[in-house]
Amino acid sequence: MRGWLWIVIGALVVLVGAVWTLQGVGVLGGSVMSGKTLWAVIGPIVAVVGLVLIGLGVRSLRRSPTAGTGG
Repeated sequence: MRGWLWIVIGALVVLVGAVWTLQGVGVLGGSVMSGKTLWAVIGPIVAVVGLVLIGLGVRSLRRSPTAGTGG
């Protein structure tokens, strides 16, 4: 179960990073962050952290002999 948790958290972090990036570059408007270069830089960094978390989750699932059996 722990591997899946990292994957879900990682996916959410990637999503947040993508939204922040799009706001930073001005694609998504209506926010204080829209059009701010800071968020165009922070967003991709956060997204990469999310990808690392997903990788850790996948790695954990591959290593676990009880993966998929609930234990």
